[in-house]
Amino acid sequence: MHTADFDFVLPPELIAQTPVAQRDGSRLLVLNRRDGRMEHRSFRDVLDLFRPGDVLVLNNSRVLRARLRGLKSLSGGQVELLLAEEVAPNEWWTLLRPGKRVRAGTEIQLSTNDGRPSLLRAVVQEKNAEGHCRVRFTGTANLLEELATHGEIPLPPYIGRASEAQDDTRYQTVFAQPAGSVAAPTAGLHFTPEVLEGLRQRGVHIHFVTLHVGLGTFAPVKAENLADHVMHEERFELPAGTADAINAAKREGRRVVAVGTTTVRVLESAAALSTLNSQLSTHRGRTRIFIHPPFQFRVVDALLTNFHLPQSTLLMLVSAFAAPGELRGRELMLATYAEAVRERYRFFSYGDAMLIL
Repeated sequence: MHTADFDFVLPPELIAQTPVAQRDGSRLLVLNRRDGRMEHRSFRDVLDLFRPGDVLVLNNSRVLRARLRGLKSLSGGQVELLLAEEVAPNEWWTLLRPGKRVRAGTEIQLSTNDGRPSLLRAVVQEKNAEGHCRVRFTGTANLLEELATHGEIPLPPYIGRASEAQDDTRYQTVFAQPAGSVAAPTAGLHFTPEVLEGLRQRGVHIHFVTLHVGLGTFAPVKAENLADHVMHEERFELPAGTADAINAAKREGRRVVAVGTTTVRVLESAAALSTLNSQLSTHRGRTRIFIHPPFQFRVVDALLTNFHLPQSTLLMLVSAFAAPGELRGRELMLATYAEAVRERYRFFSYGDAMLIL
């Protein structure tokens, strides 16, 4: 298949720039993949779409305040740093902007969130082929402890505004725990404590995985053919309790419902690693799994997700899920997206949701 096969026309005004007033106030498009039937619902209706015994799996990664600002010590030029991945304490791979002329040895004096010069310094160690810089931070025992006063929530590039106070909470799930993502697992943003409790009261078993979302989630697919695309790598963890709950559900014929493409990547990566009677077991590692049509899913039975970018690996994943093991999922998903455009759904991180059954 070709990358261009996953293109579609999206009016710019449908790209959500702000969250809806209430987390669970978004719209929900329900797609029945067996017959292609679509329903237009409210996200609060999700309570009526689950069954007792369903296992709901969510990604609990917390978004870092990963955007830092500073000045080059020699020239005084302004620099923006986006933390990508921690290599060691106080040493990170980062994306620098502007970064073309940055060389090893460049020192940057960081600024606090209110614009004051800080004692923190960032020194560039090297630059890789992708243009990312490995940076060592000085002036603190632990950079993570300084992000509250030096860092901003890193909104995606398609949100054309600076981060605001509301983004500190709204671009974070209510169940976020371990910090490590530079982008939110956005399908989880719709859930409130009340919705989660309502699901529990209906007999739904709620469990968590962790996948720290990296910068690669926004990287375009540059290869013309999908077979030539090299997927970005992300860290994940599947806890024993979640694995056990999924194994029990599979034995008993109950559904496993994944919230978000990141959760799907964890579960299907773990399934590919499993060797004991196809039973999932606890895993902690890294994954480069690239899910696109045709793909045979071993774990996930239903998927709650947002609406994704044209030609993105996320759209390719949901297209694969629309028709497991077949190629026709692309046509079904593009038809669903065309319906969402006609009905003026909101797209991307702060947008509406879709449930694929």
